[in-house]
Amino acid sequence: MKRKNVFLSVILITAMFAIVLTSCKKEPTDFTLAALVTGTIDLNGATSPNTVPVKPAIVATFNTDVDVATAIPANVSLVQDYDKAVMAVTVTASGKTITVTPTEDLGNGALYKLSLSAGLKSTGGLALTSVARTFTTLGTFVPKGTIAYWNFEDNANDQIGPYDPAAGGIVAITYAASRNTAAGKAATFDGTTSIIEVPNGDVLMNSPDFTLSFWVKTNSTGHVDAGGNPAGYFVIGLAAFYGFQFEISGDFSSCKLAASYDIGGGKAASEDLWFPGDGKNKDNGGWQGWEFCKDLTGSGGVAGLIKDKWTQVVCKYEASTKVGTMYINGEKMKSQNFNLWPDGDAKRNVTGMKYGGIAPETVNELAFGFIQSRAGTLWDTEPWGGYDFPTSNHFKGQLDDVRIFHKALTETEIQLMYNSEK
Repeated sequence: MKRKNVFLSVILITAMFAIVLTSCKKEPTDFTLAALVTGTIDLNGATSPNTVPVKPAIVATFNTDVDVATAIPANVSLVQDYDKAVMAVTVTASGKTITVTPTEDLGNGALYKLSLSAGLKSTGGLALTSVARTFTTLGTFVPKGTIAYWNFEDNANDQIGPYDPAAGGIVAITYAASRNTAAGKAATFDGTTSIIEVPNGDVLMNSPDFTLSFWVKTNSTGHVDAGGNPAGYFVIGLAAFYGFQFEISGDFSSCKLAASYDIGGGKAASEDLWFPGDGKNKDNGGWQGWEFCKDLTGSGGVAGLIKDKWTQVVCKYEASTKVGTMYINGEKMKSQNFNLWPDGDAKRNVTGMKYGGIAPETVNELAFGFIQSRAGTLWDTEPWGGYDFPTSNHFKGQLDDVRIFHKALTETEIQLMYNSEK
């Protein structure tokens, strides 16, 4: 009996001790972030990571359970740093964690800021001390909205959309090292017959806003016309000026984007965004529509920028302002404003880019390496413009990372892209 009483006493004491321990256990007095990761990448460390994928699932873990009702996008902010654009996200909660997932892919090579606000609360009603962390996505910076992209990594296929070359549309193209290791390879053109032809080129340019971006390196060695003089370079062409063309003069004194614009009533008109590097604009002897022209006369002219060296060229048109602009190596070189054209000129009514090709002279095929595809008959008999003449203005050199956007990139986007890719 005595032993039984002792046993009962031990049980009672143990139970009372457990009750005391339970009553002494305290609820958290704060609500804090314990970890922040995407996959195996730590977003909560001392160093901001730069290898985050463009489709991240970001998991935040706290020191106690999260109030599900507060785990909403209003309390979580993901901002793209360069333009302060707010990225839409979904937020889900489970126990001590929330998962933040962007609803669209993030941009490559871009800096982002993730903020968790005091609106997030624990199940005990504690508010989070606000937290902000930054990270950079993997890869080189490219603005969102690319319609077509040719990177020429041992092929000429469009890496974004359906704009692959036609069957038999690749002639005398080889692939060699590009401007740096990260850029991989580039397409090499021999200056006599090389061409790449892509169908349905009009779809690529029929847009109010438009940007063409590419890297180019000319090869002037032995690139001469029938008279032995330096030949020009037809780098890219869609039905010549009935679509758009980019060319570099044989003496490297200028370059231009000739393009066709929508002037209303189903009509199109062409205009040259021409850059001679002489600094002349509407205020000092240039055409009245020329807002700006970079003066390169003291630094080797246009040749000093582009002759036989890797160069990034970006040409854009913005419908809301009616302004076309050319950038070289991330810097504005030339701009023209259709609002400044003469009174009564139809081009003052420009609303955007428009393919204006006419049959049978031109064909709706984008050409890399010439002013138009081989099927076009425009200038066929001209010694500088006929594809069948080896000494005409065939492109000789390398071409890489050709991108087309149906939006006008901002100056910041262009500079960031250049700095990331150079």
